Amino acid sequence: VSNIVRYILEHYNQKTMRAGQVFNYSIITNVQDYVVNFGKTNDKGQTLVEEIRIETKRQGFNSIFAVSSINAAKIYYEEFKKQIKKNPKYKRFKIATIYSYGVNEDDISTDYLMDEDSDSTEALSVDDRAFLAHAIDEYNQIFGTQYDTSATLFPNYYKDLSMRIKNGEIDILIVVNMFLTGFDATGLNTLWVDKNLKQHGLIQSFSRTNRILNAVKAYGNIVCFRDLRKQVDDAIALYGDDEAKGIVILKSFNDYYYGYTTTDKNGKEQHHAGYKELIEKLYTDYKLPIDIIGEENKKQFIKLFGAILRLLNILRSFDEFTGKELFTEADLQDYLSYYGVLYDEFKVIVTKDDVSSDIVFEMELVKQIVVNIDYILNLIKKYHDKHILDKEIPVDIIRAISSNPELKPKKELIERFITNLNAKSDVMTDWVKFKAEQKEKELTQLIIDEKLKEEPARELVEKIFRIGRCEPSDASIAEILPPISRFKVGLLAETKMRVTEKLKDFFIKYFD
Repeated sequence: VSNIVRYILEHYNQKTMRAGQVFNYSIITNVQDYVVNFGKTNDKGQTLVEEIRIETKRQGFNSIFAVSSINAAKIYYEEFKKQIKKNPKYKRFKIATIYSYGVNEDDISTDYLMDEDSDSTEALSVDDRAFLAHAIDEYNQIFGTQYDTSATLFPNYYKDLSMRIKNGEIDILIVVNMFLTGFDATGLNTLWVDKNLKQHGLIQSFSRTNRILNAVKAYGNIVCFRDLRKQVDDAIALYGDDEAKGIVILKSFNDYYYGYTTTDKNGKEQHHAGYKELIEKLYTDYKLPIDIIGEENKKQFIKLFGAILRLLNILRSFDEFTGKELFTEADLQDYLSYYGVLYDEFKVIVTKDDVSSDIVFEMELVKQIVVNIDYILNLIKKYHDKHILDKEIPVDIIRAISSNPELKPKKELIERFITNLNAKSDVMTDWVKFKAEQKEKELTQLIIDEKLKEEPARELVEKIFRIGRCEPSDASIAEILPPISRFKVGLLAETKMRVTEKLKDFFIKYFD
């Protein structure tokens, strides 16, 4: 148990892609209020509390841990708490558990998972119920809720927990059977398994991770601590077909890394190039620095590098990939930077005459592996600590910025910050201060240039940065504009559009 918990904590960010792309994600902000008043109406028959949803920024996914019994759930829960408390780097992990029925531990005589009761804990022993009450108390302390194991409040705990799993507020939920049937969350990508499963029960459980969200979450991730290979093959053979195995289950690490061959129904063999082979082709055909002549050659590079990005996305979920990336960090950033240049170039071509409709850019995957502002600041700090003498570091900084589409709008800001460095600079602190000063200066100038109403404009900007996206409504833009005659419809529309675009540029530049 100790080794399994240690493995999960050490590999959590890798498996759930927590260090990767930040993406827009819809969450419910009034979870407790909604749960407590669920189904209640006022004297007019209107629903008392509606869901309040906002779009927010999210990084990576979360997970469920399926264990064999209530006793196992208790032991694992305590071990997680123990290791999290012992190691400061795990202090932000949020662990929860739920169970309600004393299932026959590892009995797999049935092909189906026995549904646990989400409304009652009456079937639990005194000890099991007491432990669950303790776990719920800890949950209450984290989220400021007031649930317990009573028939009145336990159903609310179940609803609250399910909504926070979907919100991404719980990192690991330990279950026996609950949440393994019929529960879907697009932001959940990993199922840890220390439990015997087979046939329909196995398919049900594994399917918890299969809600595809974006290009990064292209598949669910199952991490088994028991040998379920035969059970998986049997279940897929029964509920799928001969072709399903290649679709349902990822191939081995060696297949993706070194390549593999398939044979179709007519006996024709097809070679699928592996990551190593594609990298070798990249370095041979497109040596750095890259200067590709001709549209067709550029298309071939785009297809090759896109295939590499897709394989990278898969291989990073394998432990064996560590240390076998083959790219140097500088080379990867150079290739990413050029890929971004071609993306901008081909967008223009497509807009003009659609000659490149056969090209697909994997920009979501680019965002998954590119550097972020923290990486840039660390390079700047390194530059500063070397007394601004190492002239290679500024080159690395520009390369890193150019490799990340989301950092390009910040390039001029970062370059200005670097020129302001001196011997007394504290890079991390001074960056926050510098950015805040520049942000205020630019916002003030924007308000002056567009003659905006200052207080409403500042309130709108504050709201945009608080929710993490810039999609102001026409009404909110109209509220900050100077008086414009309603008879000048064209001028009003033009001003709205111009101010909206300026706000978006401002947001992209200063939002981290």
